[in-house]
Amino acid sequence: MQPRTLLRVRPKDGHAHGEVKFVELFFDLVFVFAITQLSHLLIEHMTPGGLVEAGLLLVAVWWVWIYTSWVTNWLEPEKTPVRVLLFVLMIAGLVLSASVPKAFETRALPFACAYVFMQLGRCAFMLWALRDANPVNHRNFQRITIWLSISALFWIAGALAPAAWRLPLWGAAVAIELCSPAFGFWTPRLGASRTTDWDVSGDHLAERCGLFVIIALGESLLVTGATWAKLTWNTANTFGMVLAALSAIAMWWIYFHIGASRARHLIAHSTDPGHLGRIGYTYLHILIVAGIILGAAADEIVIAHPHGAVSAMGVAVIAGGPVVFLIGNLLFKWVTAGWPPLSHMGGIVLLLVAIAVSGWLSPLALSAVTTAVLIVVAIWEHHSLKGNEGAHPA
Repeated sequence: MQPRTLLRVRPKDGHAHGEVKFVELFFDLVFVFAITQLSHLLIEHMTPGGLVEAGLLLVAVWWVWIYTSWVTNWLEPEKTPVRVLLFVLMIAGLVLSASVPKAFETRALPFACAYVFMQLGRCAFMLWALRDANPVNHRNFQRITIWLSISALFWIAGALAPAAWRLPLWGAAVAIELCSPAFGFWTPRLGASRTTDWDVSGDHLAERCGLFVIIALGESLLVTGATWAKLTWNTANTFGMVLAALSAIAMWWIYFHIGASRARHLIAHSTDPGHLGRIGYTYLHILIVAGIILGAAADEIVIAHPHGAVSAMGVAVIAGGPVVFLIGNLLFKWVTAGWPPLSHMGGIVLLLVAIAVSGWLSPLALSAVTTAVLIVVAIWEHHSLKGNEGAHPA
């Protein structure tokens, strides 16, 4: 099979070019497992250090997923070689996900090896697939491969080094990978990539990221429901379960009601969709997903321990999750709509007030306040844009 036959052919009209294939959804199932593992890691290590470690692993999980989504944006997922690539990445992803709870302990090497294999293996496939079909993007993946090869040294070194060195070495690896798209993957002699050179299907990228948000929201309900099912039901934990469901619904509304469709329209009709894809979807969605995962951990805390004083880490998770989620949405909508939504800024201020008075609240009461704020933000934005749901920026 010639590599050029793997490239997606995107029609100029309609939404077929943005259609997500079943094999991509199948691939995503591995990341349902990964997100669940991250939530459990955070719940079991509710310390500042645990929060940092979970954050680093989340970036790694997101990074390997979003890079694969860019690949299936360029290649046709239903072609057999691309399907095989996704299946191989799925198997490695299972190793990656299963290693998450003990990634900073006994499973550091399996985690690092699985991650490096997924990142560099995908790049090797793209260098083969693009070598005769798309010289510009082929050169782009040469640059990407160089950057990921450098970060791979830090991933493997961190896994082999004493435990005390793991976080700084892996932190350096994440920093390298986070910086590389912003620098256009600049390398000596090869120069830098330009976002205008990336032949991006905005519809497809927007739908892929929206589906990942659905995965995170679904996982939050899964974790919460499993915790509640194990308990003896009473008024407090039942109310906590209701709050968790309302919080997830409010988050869904805030992300999907207007912002997601407006952003999808913008990137699909942009003259530089690669730029919007890099900032709005590759970077800013990390914050949105992080807020949802923090919210899942908060829901489990509230349901299991609804009464008593809230610890500092409890406040950081119960109120911090909605704050991070709203900040991510605010920045995403600012980039894609051209203005920061006042409703989100108001919600962040209200959440900061809730944090300030959290010493007088129980976990259940603080959760009720943060859920109420999310609902207020959803209603506020809905009414502020009422009648303009179908409108898109020019």
